Amino acid sequence: MNAPAQPAATAPARLDDLPLRPELVGEEPYGAPQLDVPYRLNVNENPYSPSAAVIADIAAAAATAATAANRYPDREARALRDDLARYLGHGLTADEVWAANGSNEVMLHVLGAFGGPGRSVLSFAPTYSMYPEYARDTHTTWLAAPRADDFTIDPDQAVAAIEQHRPDVVFVTSPNNPTGTAVALSTLELIIEAAPGVVVVDEAYYEFARAGTPSALELLPRYPRLAVTRTMSKAFAFAGGRLGYLAASPAFVDALRIVRLPYHLSAVTQAVARAALAHADELLARVADLRDARDDLAAWLAGRGFEVAESDANFILFGKFADRHAVWQGLLDHGVLIRETGPKEWLRVSAGTPEEMAAFKDALDRVTKEQGT
Repeated sequence: MNAPAQPAATAPARLDDLPLRPELVGEEPYGAPQLDVPYRLNVNENPYSPSAAVIADIAAAAATAATAANRYPDREARALRDDLARYLGHGLTADEVWAANGSNEVMLHVLGAFGGPGRSVLSFAPTYSMYPEYARDTHTTWLAAPRADDFTIDPDQAVAAIEQHRPDVVFVTSPNNPTGTAVALSTLELIIEAAPGVVVVDEAYYEFARAGTPSALELLPRYPRLAVTRTMSKAFAFAGGRLGYLAASPAFVDALRIVRLPYHLSAVTQAVARAALAHADELLARVADLRDARDDLAAWLAGRGFEVAESDANFILFGKFADRHAVWQGLLDHGVLIRETGPKEWLRVSAGTPEEMAAFKDALDRVTKEQGT
């Protein structure tokens, strides 16, 4: 009896062979380089690891959550939202807080609820490079109004852009990424009052702002269509935990609950985030050191003749370079990884430990000498 014929071997499918959505053709996945180098100053992490006590509490919380891993987590994450409300203050309650896997997912929830086909989202460029991708992924039209030459938002121009485009959603990043620029509350108020839809103020870097910088949380009681997002990834040294959150009116939060995936926050994520929040004072203790490192770095760069954007975040945008990629590569060749992002003549470097800052300064001096920049 003859053996059955074997199917002909075929080559593995390529991305081009798949029926991808047209707007995704040619796109690359988002991601800053993750390279094994001595000094990583490219993604604005808090460089200080949690203490042994914090690590032990996080591990214990994860172990406790694992005992019920056969059950679904609390889909409303009530205890975590209560802890986050307590941390934020301003009289907020759990009903006015939402949490997700990083502020990235929070933003997707916002556009899932308020964006979509036939709707638009407006922001002020240069700003966070993921915003257009959130818009693309939710079929929301992306619109960008320009910032001023110093990367601030001109309130009159912002209002004019809103009146022209009538966006359903407005994203305002304060402090802004990649420039570090904070936005005045008076400007935010004008934007909110002009916007026909919802306004989201992204305060991912707020804990690093200089003393006296007000938060948009102060405006929440007056504006039910306003939301303020934060993250534990930066100041909390919890980037690996992937926990972002939003404060808004209960109705706004309810809108996000409609579009969230079932059980979107794992029991382990909720447990370890609560453990980290219980150590908020300790985890935030290094924020002042990073502010000092940022300000020292800004002064040092300016002293070397670079243009430096004023920053209230834990990073510095500096330039200008005729060939920024050559400078980026030169630094990488010396073991220092920074970020090639934002305006094409600029580079961004995160504030780090004294050792990291010394290594960056030494490498930049070497590269500028080698390249004659």
